[in-house]
Order: sequence, then structure tokens, then C-alpha cells
Amino acid sequence: MKLDVRGKNGLEITPAIRNYVEKKMRRIERMFSEDFEAFVVCKVYAEQTKVEITIPFKFITIRAEVEDKDLYAAIDLATDKLEAQIRKNKYKMSRSLQERTGIKEAFNQEEFNLEALERELISPVKKKRIALDILSTEEAITQMDLLGHDFFIYRNEDKEVCVMYLREDGKYGLIETQ
Repeated sequence: MKLDVRGKNGLEITPAIRNYVEKKMRRIERMFSEDFEAFVVCKVYAEQTKVEITIPFKFITIRAEVEDKDLYAAIDLATDKLEAQIRKNKYKMSRSLQERTGIKEAFNQEEFNLEALERELISPVKKKRIALDILSTEEAITQMDLLGHDFFIYRNEDKEVCVMYLREDGKYGLIETQ
């Protein structure tokens, strides 16, 4: 595993922090059969610290982002979150990307019992068919708020499919398709 640990907003990565990150990332390393590169960014704010871990692979990127008052606690939470994501989605990733070389082989098969994972998978996701109305951005925000949803899919005035979503900071985001 090649590990790149960086500090931002004035945070200097000490050998103690680097060693702690390496120790925690060894749990993640066990899940993979091949060498990988991981990027860890530690940021410090007035009352919070934020840890972002990104592991890019062919065709996919695995990422976890966590905030906490304590840097070491944030590192713990981020690695736990990353491990949970990998365990939860490993079967789906290897199954759906098995025709693409390099993904299925990247995971350590001994670390995962595929039969147990298959039993754990939830039955097919609920499907819903909707008619996309032509709306303005303001109308889409109003509809989303009235429904109490975090996102809303609609067609804009140019008849392009758009997704309006509520960001963590309380503001709205818009994804436009081509």
C-alpha cells in the first residue's frame, strides 16, 4: 500500500499522526489482494478536524470523509466507515464489474465469504416510475421542499433531465445532463 498523508489549513503531519494513519489503514490493506494507493487528507478548522480518505482503483473510487473534534477519533471513524463501505459493496462491485478486469481480483477473497455476502444483500431495490415534468429551477425547489425529499428529478425549460438536491450546508445543488 502506498500511503499519501497530507495536512491542510495549517495542520502539520507529525510522525505520530502518520504512524497512526498507517496502523489504521493496515486493516483496509488486508481486504485487498493487490497493492493500492491511498490518499489521506487531514484538515483542521476552528472547532473541528476533518479526515478524507480516497482509494482510486480502475473504474471506481472508494472514499470516506469524517469530521470530529479529535483528529485521532476522526481517523478511527474514517477508516471504520471505509471498511464498512468496502464490506457492504464488495460483492456488488466484484459482481457488476467482473467483466472489467482488475476489480474482482483486487479484493482479498479470503477476507470475504461471498455466500454469506449474497445472503446479506437486500432484496431488489424498490422501483418507481415517474413522469418528469418541465419545471423551472424555482418550481423544482418548491416541489422538493413540499415533498420533503433530499433530491428532485425534473426536466428544465430546455427539456434536459436535471437533479436538484439539498447539500449538507443547507444550500441547493443542481446536476444538469447533456
